[in-house]
Amino acid sequence: MMSYPKDRRALRCARSRVWRFYNLSFPVVFAFLLPRFAVRMVRRGGYWRHFWERITLYDRSTRRNLNRVTGFRVWIHAVSVGEIFVALRFIEEIRRRKPDSAFVVTTTTSTGRAVAEKQLGGGDLVLYFPVDRPWLMKRLLRLVRPSLVLLVECEMWPNLLRYCTFSGTPVVLVNGRISDHSYRNYCKLRFMTRRLLPMVDLLCVQGQTDRERLLRLGAPSERTVVVGSAKYEVPAGGEAVFKVVERVLGGVGFRGRTLLVGGSTWPGEEEALVMAYKQLRPEHPELRLILVPRHVERTGEIRAMLESHGVRYILRSSVGSQSGPDDYDVLLADTTGELRGFYRWADIVFVGKSLTQRGGQNFIEPAQLGRPVITGPNPQNFPVVARDFRDAQALLVISDGQELFETIRRLLQDPALRQEYGRKALEVACRKQGAVRRTLEQIRSRLSLEL
Repeated sequence: MMSYPKDRRALRCARSRVWRFYNLSFPVVFAFLLPRFAVRMVRRGGYWRHFWERITLYDRSTRRNLNRVTGFRVWIHAVSVGEIFVALRFIEEIRRRKPDSAFVVTTTTSTGRAVAEKQLGGGDLVLYFPVDRPWLMKRLLRLVRPSLVLLVECEMWPNLLRYCTFSGTPVVLVNGRISDHSYRNYCKLRFMTRRLLPMVDLLCVQGQTDRERLLRLGAPSERTVVVGSAKYEVPAGGEAVFKVVERVLGGVGFRGRTLLVGGSTWPGEEEALVMAYKQLRPEHPELRLILVPRHVERTGEIRAMLESHGVRYILRSSVGSQSGPDDYDVLLADTTGELRGFYRWADIVFVGKSLTQRGGQNFIEPAQLGRPVITGPNPQNFPVVARDFRDAQALLVISDGQELFETIRRLLQDPALRQEYGRKALEVACRKQGAVRRTLEQIRSRLSLEL
Protein backbone atom coordinates (compact mmCIF):
# COMPACT_ATOMS: atom_id res chain seq x y z
CA MET A 1 0.00 0.00 0.00
CA MET A 2 1.37 3.39 -1.00
CA SER A 3 1.54 6.33 1.39
CA TYR A 4 0.28 9.72 0.30
CA PRO A 5 1.35 12.82 2.28
CA LYS A 6 -1.80 14.09 4.02
CA ASP A 7 -1.91 17.75 4.98
CA ARG A 8 -2.26 19.02 8.53
CA ARG A 9 -5.90 19.96 8.09
CA ALA A 10 -6.83 16.43 7.05
CA LEU A 11 -4.97 14.93 9.99
CA ARG A 12 -6.53 17.42 12.39
CA CYS A 13 -10.01 16.57 11.06
CA ALA A 14 -9.33 12.84 11.36
CA ARG A 15 -8.43 13.30 15.04
CA SER A 16 -11.45 15.50 15.82
CA ARG A 17 -13.47 14.62 18.92
CA VAL A 18 -16.65 14.75 16.84
CA TRP A 19 -15.90 11.21 15.63
CA ARG A 20 -16.16 9.95 19.21
CA PHE A 21 -19.72 11.25 19.21
CA TYR A 22 -20.31 9.65 15.80
CA ASN A 23 -18.98 6.25 16.87
CA LEU A 24 -20.94 6.31 20.13
CA SER A 25 -24.22 7.30 18.46
CA PHE A 26 -23.84 5.02 15.41
CA PRO A 27 -24.99 1.80 17.19
CA VAL A 28 -28.15 3.57 18.40
CA VAL A 29 -29.02 4.82 14.91
CA PHE A 30 -28.10 1.48 13.38
CA ALA A 31 -30.35 -0.40 15.82
CA PHE A 32 -33.21 1.97 14.98
CA LEU A 33 -32.78 1.36 11.22
CA LEU A 34 -32.10 -2.39 11.49
CA PRO A 35 -35.76 -3.55 11.25
CA ARG A 36 -36.26 -1.65 8.01
CA PHE A 37 -33.00 -3.01 6.65
CA ALA A 38 -34.02 -6.56 7.62
CA VAL A 39 -37.38 -6.20 5.85
CA ARG A 40 -35.57 -4.98 2.74
CA MET A 41 -33.21 -7.96 2.87
CA VAL A 42 -36.12 -10.38 3.03
CA ARG A 43 -38.15 -8.65 0.29
CA ARG A 44 -35.37 -8.13 -2.21
CA GLY A 45 -33.50 -11.33 -1.53
CA GLY A 46 -29.85 -12.11 -2.17
CA TYR A 47 -28.59 -10.34 0.94
CA TRP A 48 -27.90 -13.42 3.03
CA ARG A 49 -25.29 -14.73 0.62
CA HIS A 50 -21.92 -13.32 1.74
CA PHE A 51 -23.71 -11.53 4.59
CA TRP A 52 -20.73 -11.90 6.95
CA GLU A 53 -18.63 -9.73 4.67
CA ARG A 54 -20.50 -6.81 6.22
CA ILE A 55 -18.43 -7.40 9.35
CA THR A 56 -15.25 -8.25 7.36
CA LEU A 57 -15.46 -12.01 7.85
CA TYR A 58 -14.29 -13.58 4.58
CA ASP A 59 -14.01 -17.12 3.32
CA ARG A 60 -10.65 -18.73 2.64
CA SER A 61 -10.76 -18.07 -1.10
CA THR A 62 -11.41 -14.35 -0.60
CA ARG A 63 -8.60 -14.01 1.95
CA ARG A 64 -6.25 -15.84 -0.40
CA ASN A 65 -7.14 -13.49 -3.28
CA LEU A 66 -6.68 -10.44 -1.06
CA ASN A 67 -3.21 -11.63 -0.10
CA ARG A 68 -2.18 -12.54 -3.64
CA VAL A 69 -2.02 -9.08 -5.22
CA THR A 70 1.00 -6.92 -4.39
CA GLY A 71 1.00 -4.31 -7.21
CA PHE A 72 -1.16 -1.24 -7.84
CA ARG A 73 -4.54 -1.97 -6.26
CA VAL A 74 -7.59 0.29 -6.47
CA TRP A 75 -10.49 0.03 -4.04
CA ILE A 76 -13.70 1.41 -5.55
CA HIS A 77 -16.85 1.80 -3.46
CA ALA A 78 -20.09 2.03 -5.48
CA VAL A 79 -23.34 1.73 -3.57
CA SER A 80 -25.66 0.10 -6.16
CA VAL A 81 -26.20 -0.77 -9.83
CA GLY A 82 -25.96 2.72 -11.33
CA GLU A 83 -22.77 3.51 -9.45
CA ILE A 84 -21.35 0.07 -10.29
CA PHE A 85 -21.58 0.85 -14.01
CA VAL A 86 -19.64 4.07 -13.40
CA ALA A 87 -17.06 2.09 -11.40
CA LEU A 88 -16.71 -0.40 -14.25
CA ARG A 89 -15.98 2.42 -16.68
CA PHE A 90 -13.20 3.70 -14.40
CA ILE A 91 -11.82 0.19 -14.06
CA GLU A 92 -11.74 -0.19 -17.84
CA GLU A 93 -9.88 3.09 -18.35
CA ILE A 94 -7.41 2.58 -15.47
CA ARG A 95 -6.62 -0.92 -16.70
CA ARG A 96 -6.04 0.42 -20.21
CA ARG A 97 -3.53 2.91 -18.83
CA LYS A 98 -2.02 0.65 -16.20
CA PRO A 99 -2.51 -3.02 -17.22
CA ASP A 100 -1.06 -4.47 -14.00
CA SER A 101 -3.78 -2.85 -11.85
CA ALA A 102 -6.01 -4.97 -9.62
CA PHE A 103 -9.38 -3.91 -8.25
CA VAL A 104 -11.50 -4.47 -5.18
CA VAL A 105 -15.09 -3.26 -5.60
CA THR A 106 -17.36 -2.85 -2.60
CA THR A 107 -21.08 -2.33 -2.89
CA THR A 108 -24.11 -2.17 -0.60
CA THR A 109 -26.84 -3.96 -2.56
CA SER A 110 -27.21 -7.52 -3.78
CA THR A 111 -28.16 -6.28 -7.28
CA GLY A 112 -25.05 -4.12 -7.42
CA ARG A 113 -22.93 -7.06 -6.40
CA ALA A 114 -24.49 -9.32 -9.03
CA VAL A 115 -23.73 -6.83 -11.80
CA ALA A 116 -20.14 -6.34 -10.62
CA GLU A 117 -19.46 -10.08 -10.34
CA LYS A 118 -20.78 -10.61 -13.85
CA GLN A 119 -18.64 -7.87 -15.40
CA LEU A 120 -15.32 -8.06 -13.53
CA GLY A 121 -12.35 -10.23 -14.41
CA GLY A 122 -11.10 -13.21 -12.43
CA GLY A 123 -8.29 -11.26 -10.77
CA ASP A 124 -10.64 -8.70 -9.21
CA LEU A 125 -12.77 -8.98 -6.08
CA VAL A 126 -16.31 -7.90 -5.24
CA LEU A 127 -17.22 -7.52 -1.56
CA TYR A 128 -20.03 -6.06 0.49
CA PHE A 129 -19.14 -2.75 2.13
CA PRO A 130 -18.86 -3.29 5.89
CA VAL A 131 -20.62 -1.46 8.67
CA ASP A 132 -18.75 1.80 9.30
CA ARG A 133 -17.12 0.85 12.61
CA PRO A 134 -13.50 1.73 13.44
CA TRP A 135 -12.17 -1.82 13.87
CA LEU A 136 -13.92 -3.07 10.73
CA MET A 137 -12.52 -0.28 8.54
CA LYS A 138 -9.02 -0.75 9.95
CA ARG A 139 -9.23 -4.48 9.28
CA LEU A 140 -10.49 -4.09 5.71
CA LEU A 141 -7.85 -1.48 4.87
CA ARG A 142 -5.20 -3.80 6.24
CA LEU A 143 -6.51 -6.66 4.08
CA VAL A 144 -7.05 -4.68 0.87
CA ARG A 145 -3.87 -2.53 1.08
CA PRO A 146 -5.14 -0.08 -1.57
CA SER A 147 -2.88 2.23 -3.52
CA LEU A 148 -5.93 4.41 -4.24
CA VAL A 149 -9.53 4.60 -2.98
CA LEU A 150 -12.26 5.86 -5.32
CA LEU A 151 -15.68 6.75 -3.90
CA VAL A 152 -18.45 6.95 -6.52
CA GLU A 153 -20.88 9.89 -6.31
CA CYS A 154 -21.29 10.72 -2.60
CA GLU A 155 -20.28 7.68 -0.57
CA MET A 156 -18.16 9.22 2.19
CA TRP A 157 -18.09 7.20 5.40
CA PRO A 158 -16.27 8.80 8.35
CA ASN A 159 -14.26 5.84 9.63
CA LEU A 160 -13.20 4.83 6.13
CA LEU A 161 -11.90 8.36 5.50
CA ARG A 162 -10.26 8.65 8.92
CA TYR A 163 -8.24 5.48 8.59
CA CYS A 164 -7.31 6.27 5.00
CA THR A 165 -5.98 9.56 6.36
CA PHE A 166 -4.04 7.85 9.16
CA SER A 167 -2.56 5.28 6.75
CA GLY A 168 -1.69 7.83 4.05
CA THR A 169 -4.03 6.27 1.45
CA PRO A 170 -5.19 8.75 -1.23
CA VAL A 171 -8.99 9.09 -1.50
CA VAL A 172 -10.82 10.58 -4.49
CA LEU A 173 -14.52 11.29 -4.94
CA VAL A 174 -15.43 10.51 -8.56
CA ASN A 175 -18.58 11.54 -10.43
CA GLY A 176 -19.51 13.45 -7.29
CA ARG A 177 -22.97 14.87 -6.89
CA ILE A 178 -25.16 16.05 -4.05
CA SER A 179 -28.92 15.98 -4.54
CA ASP A 180 -31.37 18.51 -3.12
CA HIS A 181 -32.50 16.02 -0.48
CA SER A 182 -28.96 15.06 0.54
CA TYR A 183 -27.87 18.68 0.67
CA ARG A 184 -30.68 19.62 3.04
CA ASN A 185 -29.74 16.74 5.33
CA TYR A 186 -26.01 17.49 5.20
CA CYS A 187 -26.64 21.12 6.07
CA LYS A 188 -28.03 19.94 9.41
CA LEU A 189 -24.78 18.04 10.00
CA ARG A 190 -22.33 20.68 8.89
CA PHE A 191 -20.41 20.35 12.17
CA MET A 192 -19.47 16.89 10.82
CA THR A 193 -19.18 17.56 7.07
CA ARG A 194 -16.66 20.38 7.54
CA ARG A 195 -14.43 17.83 9.28
CA LEU A 196 -15.25 15.00 6.89
CA LEU A 197 -14.71 16.59 3.48
CA PRO A 198 -11.12 17.84 4.07
CA MET A 199 -10.09 14.20 4.50
CA VAL A 200 -10.87 13.60 0.79
CA ASP A 201 -7.76 14.35 -1.28
CA LEU A 202 -9.65 15.25 -4.47
CA LEU A 203 -13.34 15.83 -5.19
CA CYS A 204 -14.29 15.52 -8.88
CA VAL A 205 -17.92 16.59 -9.26
CA GLN A 206 -20.48 16.62 -12.04
CA GLY A 207 -21.55 20.26 -12.07
CA GLN A 208 -21.03 23.73 -10.64
CA THR A 209 -24.01 23.38 -8.29
CA ASP A 210 -22.46 20.23 -6.80
CA ARG A 211 -19.19 22.08 -6.29
CA GLU A 212 -20.83 25.07 -4.61
CA ARG A 213 -22.80 22.84 -2.26
CA LEU A 214 -19.74 20.86 -1.24
CA LEU A 215 -17.79 24.07 -0.63
CA ARG A 216 -20.56 25.31 1.69
CA LEU A 217 -20.37 22.00 3.53
CA GLY A 218 -16.63 22.35 4.08
CA ALA A 219 -14.83 20.92 1.05
CA PRO A 220 -11.47 22.62 0.27
CA SER A 221 -11.96 24.80 -2.82
CA GLU A 222 -8.53 23.99 -4.26
CA ARG A 223 -9.38 20.26 -4.30
CA THR A 224 -12.94 20.46 -5.65
CA VAL A 225 -13.15 20.46 -9.45
CA VAL A 226 -15.95 20.15 -12.02
CA VAL A 227 -15.33 17.39 -14.60
CA GLY A 228 -18.84 16.56 -15.86
CA SER A 229 -20.90 13.39 -15.49
CA ALA A 230 -19.28 9.98 -15.96
CA LYS A 231 -22.74 8.53 -16.57
CA TYR A 232 -22.34 9.58 -20.21
CA GLU A 233 -19.52 7.07 -20.60
CA VAL A 234 -21.26 4.03 -19.19
CA PRO A 235 -21.65 1.69 -22.18
CA ALA A 236 -25.23 1.33 -23.38
CA GLY A 237 -25.05 -2.45 -23.39
CA GLY A 238 -23.39 -5.39 -25.09
CA GLU A 239 -24.50 -7.67 -27.86
CA ALA A 240 -25.08 -10.56 -25.45
CA VAL A 241 -27.92 -8.89 -23.54
CA PHE A 242 -29.36 -7.48 -26.78
CA LYS A 243 -29.60 -10.97 -28.27
CA VAL A 244 -31.14 -12.44 -25.11
CA VAL A 245 -33.84 -9.77 -25.05
CA GLU A 246 -34.45 -10.18 -28.78
CA ARG A 247 -35.18 -13.87 -28.20
CA VAL A 248 -37.50 -12.99 -25.32
CA LEU A 249 -39.43 -10.53 -27.47
CA GLY A 250 -39.72 -13.09 -30.24
CA GLY A 251 -41.02 -15.64 -27.75
CA VAL A 252 -43.97 -13.43 -26.77
CA GLY A 253 -44.73 -12.09 -30.23
CA PHE A 254 -43.34 -8.61 -29.60
CA ARG A 255 -40.68 -8.55 -32.33
CA GLY A 256 -41.70 -6.19 -35.11
CA ARG A 257 -44.27 -4.48 -32.90
CA THR A 258 -44.18 -0.87 -31.72
CA LEU A 259 -42.70 -1.08 -28.22
CA LEU A 260 -43.29 1.32 -25.34
CA VAL A 261 -40.84 0.60 -22.49
CA GLY A 262 -41.31 1.85 -18.95
CA GLY A 263 -37.83 1.60 -17.39
CA SER A 264 -36.98 1.65 -13.66
CA THR A 265 -40.59 2.42 -12.78
CA TRP A 266 -41.88 3.12 -9.26
CA PRO A 267 -45.34 2.75 -7.68
CA GLY A 268 -48.05 4.55 -9.63
CA GLU A 269 -46.00 4.86 -12.81
CA GLU A 270 -46.82 1.39 -14.09
CA GLU A 271 -50.53 2.13 -13.77
CA ALA A 272 -50.13 5.47 -15.59
CA LEU A 273 -48.43 3.64 -18.46
CA VAL A 274 -51.10 0.92 -18.54
CA MET A 275 -53.89 3.50 -18.65
CA ALA A 276 -52.17 5.32 -21.51
CA TYR A 277 -51.62 2.01 -23.30
CA LYS A 278 -55.28 0.99 -23.01
CA GLN A 279 -56.39 4.27 -24.55
CA LEU A 280 -53.86 4.05 -27.38
CA ARG A 281 -54.15 0.36 -28.30
CA PRO A 282 -57.37 0.68 -30.39
CA GLU A 283 -55.77 3.46 -32.42
CA HIS A 284 -52.39 1.69 -32.64
CA PRO A 285 -53.02 -2.09 -32.65
CA GLU A 286 -49.30 -2.84 -33.08
CA LEU A 287 -48.43 -1.13 -29.77
CA ARG A 288 -47.11 -3.29 -26.91
CA LEU A 289 -46.00 -2.32 -23.41
CA ILE A 290 -42.93 -3.53 -21.50
CA LEU A 291 -42.67 -2.74 -17.80
CA VAL A 292 -39.29 -2.97 -16.06
CA PRO A 293 -39.83 -1.96 -12.41
CA ARG A 294 -36.90 -0.62 -10.41
CA HIS A 295 -37.48 -3.22 -7.69
CA VAL A 296 -38.31 -6.76 -8.77
CA GLU A 297 -39.94 -7.57 -5.42
CA ARG A 298 -42.90 -5.39 -6.47
CA THR A 299 -43.88 -7.95 -9.11
CA GLY A 300 -46.85 -9.19 -7.07
CA GLU A 301 -48.48 -5.78 -6.68
CA ILE A 302 -47.89 -4.93 -10.35
CA ARG A 303 -49.48 -8.21 -11.43
CA ALA A 304 -52.54 -7.39 -9.32
CA MET A 305 -52.77 -3.98 -10.98
CA LEU A 306 -52.49 -5.50 -14.46
CA GLU A 307 -55.23 -8.01 -13.68
CA SER A 308 -57.50 -5.25 -12.36
CA HIS A 309 -57.13 -3.46 -15.72
CA GLY A 310 -57.90 -6.63 -17.68
CA VAL A 311 -54.73 -6.58 -19.80
CA ARG A 312 -53.04 -9.78 -20.92
CA TYR A 313 -49.53 -9.99 -19.56
CA ILE A 314 -46.66 -12.43 -19.27
CA LEU A 315 -43.73 -12.48 -16.87
CA ARG A 316 -40.24 -12.34 -18.32
CA SER A 317 -39.28 -15.35 -16.19
CA SER A 318 -42.12 -17.38 -17.79
CA VAL A 319 -41.05 -16.84 -21.38
CA GLY A 320 -40.39 -20.23 -22.97
CA SER A 321 -42.13 -22.21 -20.23
CA GLN A 322 -45.67 -20.83 -20.09
CA SER A 323 -48.32 -21.66 -22.63
CA GLY A 324 -51.09 -19.23 -23.43
CA PRO A 325 -52.18 -16.61 -25.95
CA ASP A 326 -49.52 -15.24 -28.25
CA ASP A 327 -51.10 -11.80 -28.29
CA TYR A 328 -50.01 -10.35 -24.96
CA ASP A 329 -50.46 -6.68 -24.13
CA VAL A 330 -47.73 -6.38 -21.52
CA LEU A 331 -44.39 -8.03 -20.79
CA LEU A 332 -43.51 -7.60 -17.12
CA ALA A 333 -39.78 -7.95 -16.44
CA ASP A 334 -39.43 -9.81 -13.14
CA THR A 335 -35.71 -10.38 -13.66
CA THR A 336 -32.69 -8.06 -13.38
CA GLY A 337 -29.83 -7.02 -15.63
CA GLU A 338 -31.72 -6.72 -18.93
CA LEU A 339 -33.08 -3.16 -18.86
CA ARG A 340 -30.63 -1.89 -21.47
CA GLY A 341 -31.58 -4.78 -23.69
CA PHE A 342 -35.22 -3.70 -23.57
CA TYR A 343 -34.15 -0.12 -24.31
CA ARG A 344 -32.31 -1.41 -27.38
CA TRP A 345 -35.55 -2.66 -28.97
CA ALA A 346 -37.83 0.15 -27.73
CA ASP A 347 -39.56 2.70 -29.95
CA ILE A 348 -40.48 5.00 -27.06
CA VAL A 349 -39.01 5.03 -23.53
CA PHE A 350 -40.41 6.38 -20.28
CA VAL A 351 -37.85 6.56 -17.46
CA GLY A 352 -39.30 6.21 -13.98
CA LYS A 353 -39.05 7.61 -10.47
CA SER A 354 -39.89 10.92 -12.09
CA LEU A 355 -43.71 11.09 -12.31
CA THR A 356 -45.14 9.78 -9.03
CA GLN A 357 -41.83 9.92 -7.14
CA ARG A 358 -38.97 12.39 -6.84
CA GLY A 359 -35.38 11.80 -7.89
CA GLY A 360 -35.48 10.22 -11.32
CA GLN A 361 -33.57 7.31 -12.83
CA ASN A 362 -30.82 7.38 -15.44
CA PHE A 363 -32.08 8.35 -18.90
CA ILE A 364 -28.63 8.41 -20.51
CA GLU A 365 -28.91 4.67 -21.24
CA PRO A 366 -31.80 4.91 -23.73
CA ALA A 367 -30.29 8.13 -25.11
CA GLN A 368 -27.07 6.26 -25.95
CA LEU A 369 -29.21 3.96 -28.08
CA GLY A 370 -30.90 6.83 -29.90
CA ARG A 371 -34.32 6.36 -28.31
CA PRO A 372 -36.81 9.20 -27.64
CA VAL A 373 -36.98 9.64 -23.87
CA ILE A 374 -39.95 10.75 -21.77
CA THR A 375 -39.50 11.68 -18.11
CA GLY A 376 -41.66 13.15 -15.39
CA PRO A 377 -41.05 16.55 -13.77
CA ASN A 378 -38.86 15.22 -10.97
CA PRO A 379 -35.38 14.15 -12.22
CA GLN A 380 -33.64 15.79 -9.23
CA ASN A 381 -31.01 13.06 -8.96
CA PHE A 382 -29.62 14.06 -12.37
CA PRO A 383 -29.69 17.88 -12.42
CA VAL A 384 -26.62 18.29 -14.64
CA VAL A 385 -27.74 15.63 -17.11
CA ALA A 386 -31.34 16.90 -17.16
CA ARG A 387 -30.12 20.41 -17.93
CA ASP A 388 -27.90 19.12 -20.75
CA PHE A 389 -30.85 17.34 -22.37
CA ARG A 390 -33.30 20.18 -21.85
CA ASP A 391 -30.89 22.73 -23.31
CA ALA A 392 -30.61 20.56 -26.42
CA GLN A 393 -34.39 20.00 -26.53
CA ALA A 394 -33.63 16.29 -26.43
CA LEU A 395 -35.98 15.30 -23.60
CA LEU A 396 -39.77 15.11 -23.38
CA VAL A 397 -40.87 16.23 -19.90
CA ILE A 398 -44.44 15.54 -18.79
CA SER A 399 -46.20 16.59 -15.59
CA ASP A 400 -49.01 14.03 -15.14
CA GLY A 401 -50.69 10.95 -16.57
CA GLN A 402 -52.70 12.92 -19.11
CA GLU A 403 -49.58 14.54 -20.53
CA LEU A 404 -47.93 11.13 -20.59
CA PHE A 405 -50.77 9.80 -22.75
CA GLU A 406 -50.72 12.85 -25.05
CA THR A 407 -46.92 12.71 -25.48
CA ILE A 408 -46.88 9.01 -26.30
CA ARG A 409 -49.75 9.53 -28.75
CA ARG A 410 -47.89 12.37 -30.48
CA LEU A 411 -44.77 10.21 -30.86
CA LEU A 412 -46.78 7.26 -32.18
CA GLN A 413 -48.47 9.44 -34.80
CA ASP A 414 -45.21 10.99 -35.99
CA PRO A 415 -42.31 8.54 -36.59
CA ALA A 416 -40.15 11.44 -37.84
CA LEU A 417 -40.60 13.18 -34.47
CA ARG A 418 -39.55 9.99 -32.66
CA GLN A 419 -36.47 9.82 -34.83
CA GLU A 420 -35.64 13.48 -34.21
CA TYR A 421 -35.80 13.16 -30.43
CA GLY A 422 -33.77 9.97 -30.55
CA ARG A 423 -31.12 11.65 -32.68
CA LYS A 424 -30.89 14.67 -30.37
CA ALA A 425 -30.62 12.42 -27.32
CA LEU A 426 -27.81 10.41 -28.91
CA GLU A 427 -25.95 13.59 -29.85
CA VAL A 428 -26.07 14.84 -26.26
CA ALA A 429 -24.90 11.47 -24.91
CA CYS A 430 -21.93 11.46 -27.30
CA ARG A 431 -21.00 15.14 -26.95
CA LYS A 432 -20.85 15.11 -23.15
CA GLN A 433 -18.38 12.24 -22.79
CA GLY A 434 -14.92 12.73 -21.31
CA ALA A 435 -15.48 12.91 -17.53
CA VAL A 436 -13.58 9.68 -16.81
CA ARG A 437 -10.53 10.86 -18.72
CA ARG A 438 -10.66 14.31 -17.09
CA THR A 439 -10.97 12.72 -13.64
CA LEU A 440 -7.95 10.47 -14.14
CA GLU A 441 -5.94 13.40 -15.45
CA GLN A 442 -6.81 15.34 -12.29
CA ILE A 443 -5.69 12.37 -10.17
CA ARG A 444 -2.46 12.05 -12.11
CA SER A 445 -1.55 15.74 -11.93
CA ARG A 446 -2.76 16.60 -8.43
CA LEU A 447 -1.86 13.39 -6.58
CA SER A 448 1.19 12.49 -8.72
CA LEU A 449 -0.12 9.01 -9.44
CA GLU A 450 0.92 7.26 -12.64
CA LEU A 451 -2.45 6.93 -14.36
